[in-house]
Order: sequence, then C-alpha cells, then structure tokens
Amino acid sequence: MAANSNPRLAVLIDADNAQAAVPIIDELMAEVSRYGTATIRRAYGDWTTDNLKKWKAVLHKQAIQPMQQFSYTSGKNSTDSAMIIDAMDVLHAGNVDGFCIVSSDSDFTRLANRIREAGMTAYGFGERKTPGPFVAACDKFVYIEILQPEPEQAQQPAVGDMEKLRLRMREAIDFHAREDGWAALGGVGDHISKNLTEFDPRNYGFKKLSELARSLDYVEVKDVPVTRPDGVTVSNVLIRLKRPAR
Repeated sequence: MAANSNPRLAVLIDADNAQAAVPIIDELMAEVSRYGTATIRRAYGDWTTDNLKKWKAVLHKQAIQPMQQFSYTSGKNSTDSAMIIDAMDVLHAGNVDGFCIVSSDSDFTRLANRIREAGMTAYGFGERKTPGPFVAACDKFVYIEILQPEPEQAQQPAVGDMEKLRLRMREAIDFHAREDGWAALGGVGDHISKNLTEFDPRNYGFKKLSELARSLDYVEVKDVPVTRPDGVTVSNVLIRLKRPAR
C-alpha cells in the first residue's frame, strides 16, 4: 500500500464491551485523529436493551453510527460476529487504509491479524485488562485509561512493566547507537513501538518520550542543536546507556 499522509480509518466500537470508553469518547476520537481521518464510525450492540443507554447519549455528538445486532442466544455475543463481518466487508471494499478496533475482547485478535495481513494498519483501543494476544496483534495499542483528561491520581506502572521497558530500551539503543554510544531518541522510540505495540510514554506518566527518557536512571540524554536548511535551529535529542563508573 502506498504511503498516505492522512490515512482513512474505520473506527469500529464494540459497545457491549467498551463501556469504559463512554465518558472519554471525545478524547478517544481525538486520539484516533492522531493517526488519520475517521471516515467510518460505527458502534455495534443491541440498542434495544438498557445496557447501552450511556452510549446512546454520545453517539450523535461524534457522528458515530449505531449498528443494531440482536442477541439471539443468551450468553453468546452476537455483536462480535457482526462487527467482524462488517470489518471484512470494509477491508475488501478497499475504501480505508486502517482500522481502529475499540474493545478489550480477545475475540478480535484474529481480526487484527487479518487486517495486517491485508497490508492495512490495525490500531487497538481498550482497557489495561485487555488480553496480551489482542494487544500484540495490533500495530499500535492504546490503553484508554491514559486518555482521561485529568485523572485524579496517576497510576504507577507495575514493576514488570518497567522491567519490560528497560529491556526494550536497551535493545533499541544498542540497535541504533553510533560508535560513541549515542542514538537518536526518535529512532529508539520507533524501534520500541514496533516491538512493544502498547508502548506509549503516557503509560508511565509522561506526555513525551523525551520526558520519559530523562526520568530513567540507566540512560543519559542530551540535546544537540541542529540548523535546518531553512536556517531554523532545532534540538536533536540523543540517548545512550549510562556507562559504568570507573
């Protein structure tokens, strides 16, 4: 697929499963806009039930089309099947460049894989409880908890998450480092994102990668002024692993 500076995205919401996204629908759609234009916006569920009342109040605000799916059998989620079928129809129509799947349900793991097999981008949006296979199947996965406009109390990342970050950070720096050990922070961030789809500085309480990097005690960060061809001077952020004290 040719590179597109403004990818067309299909936003498909599992309304039965993504109730936590209701109060932050504006923030969710703003996050989607960072990756492209949401040309298709659909939310799936049984809109005849009382369970989706909260969703009904926010659909029109964001021009999200409710897609009706009756629950034919108790205990079975018909919404998932309807959403997957629609996704495949959209995929084969070739009218979008990628998909945003809003759900914390592992049943969409194969769908994310199929989207990527077709050469399209799969973005996932779900809660931190989302099973690992679905997270890993996406090109990028965003935990909706970090989209809260003003969280009352920042959630501290688990020790295991910090150790995973340390491992990926070291791998990325080693891969991109020059002979003097310094590597461009942008390249390091891209490398980590490709190997850790849920990677986002906001998961660790920082808005920018540079802020996260400066907080880590095992790396050094420096700013190198660079003058562009147009005469504007910008800062090139470099990072390297701290060297053992002699």
